[in-house]
Amino acid sequence: MAETRTRPTEMRVTDFIEAAPDAVRREDAKTLVELMSRISGEEPRMWGPSIIGFGSYHYRYESGHEGDACRLGFSPRKTELVLYVLNGSSAQEALLARLGKHKTGKACLYIKKLADVDMGVLEELVRDALAAMDARYPR
Repeated sequence: MAETRTRPTEMRVTDFIEAAPDAVRREDAKTLVELMSRISGEEPRMWGPSIIGFGSYHYRYESGHEGDACRLGFSPRKTELVLYVLNGSSAQEALLARLGKHKTGKACLYIKKLADVDMGVLEELVRDALAAMDARYPR
């Protein structure tokens, strides 16, 4: 079975953010680090080459595959911010309707820039995501 590449690394989060070529992406990443640190009570840590994560949990699928992942996280990619916070709950669906300009994937929220969204609603989404993680994977 293949090992996951997304594990904690020794890369410094500040170095990763400062290396981003776009000033808006750098500032948005700093804002998200502050938001997720405050909500989770965790220090940011690099997971793999491009995910900034907060906390960790251990998962095990019915297939037997298991590993560790961050409880909350995001990646400031070249064209958008990718937040790993979606869980498909009805509460999140209602919040997404009020968020502002975004796209979604199965577990990912895609935002071009934080100026496009309501930060209060985004904070509620992050809190909901953490609460869902805490319920499913108690610390």
